[in-house]
Amino acid sequence: MSPDRRSSLSDFDYDLPAELIAQRPPARRGDSRLLLVRRADGRTGGRAEEAFEDRVFPDLATLIPSSDLLVLNTTRVRHARFIGTRPSGAPAEVLLIHPAPNGGWVALGKPGSALRPGKRVRIGPDAFVETVEVLEDGNRVIRFVGTTAEEAMQRFGRLPLPPYITREPDQSDEDRYQTVFADREGSVAAPTAGLHFTPQLLVALGERGVRLGTLELEVGPGTFKPVETEILSDHVMHPERYQISADLAEGIGATRALGGKIWAAGTTVVRALESAAEKGGKVRAGADETRLFITPGYRFKVVDRLITNFHLPRSTLLMLVSAFAGAETVRTAYRHAIEERYRFYSYGDAMVVI
Repeated sequence: MSPDRRSSLSDFDYDLPAELIAQRPPARRGDSRLLLVRRADGRTGGRAEEAFEDRVFPDLATLIPSSDLLVLNTTRVRHARFIGTRPSGAPAEVLLIHPAPNGGWVALGKPGSALRPGKRVRIGPDAFVETVEVLEDGNRVIRFVGTTAEEAMQRFGRLPLPPYITREPDQSDEDRYQTVFADREGSVAAPTAGLHFTPQLLVALGERGVRLGTLELEVGPGTFKPVETEILSDHVMHPERYQISADLAEGIGATRALGGKIWAAGTTVVRALESAAEKGGKVRAGADETRLFITPGYRFKVVDRLITNFHLPRSTLLMLVSAFAGAETVRTAYRHAIEERYRFYSYGDAMVVI
């Protein structure tokens, strides 16, 4: 479904005091605040009641009914960022996105002049990144010289913290910028709604009888890219790969058949499930990639409840949440969160939309 042409880019803008951008996670995982947001119609994203509750994240253990299914994204963040030098000694940066079909990697780099075809950036002793090709979207195809991609990430790679975190990653980020259920490496950013979950909370949910399901969606750098086109339908989404197991697809069908609801832990889960949705809400199992751009006017086929962080102005993620909860409800919720001094973005607090 195409974006709602009644929406304009300015509808998704807001002013945020810089001090509310979380530079570090809370001292203990799970000690986040949780803004509970109720929608008027309970599902399709119409105008909602202005009904909010200030809670804490462990309250999810009592908010999710035992008849429901909670879906988590188990992707792990790669050490995909390299700070290197050009032959002149000037710095250059390379960010891996995903493997390329020819054995190389698709990557971003800056400055762009350092990643022209044939040029090399030194990332370690006798280890280089060489640009093979410049793609139409501005990304590069690169290859490693003197090392393998796996060895380079292990020896020289850094966790690619989001651009609004104004510090270099340290040892604490090795743990806290991964979810406790992270599995296979594939992302350049964490599925941040999942960062709040602790083993104790997952056990508590299981003991209540809440079903837990998992999928993989490889989060790409486009997650931080603001929309710059005033006409939303002109925005180009970067593809992200996802994989849904037969067990999860069957579990969603079984939950729905028994009257249960589907909870998505994060916008990445929403995009994967909605991309795999067939008519009637059945979910296709398998691997694919998604360019789905969800904006107000979209009718959700699978997801009934959403757990998410607070997102950047003019971002596709904020538009997705606005589609789910209702744009006016989200604007009011964000004003409330700012007034109540919630912490924003990747290491910030969370909201749950029911």
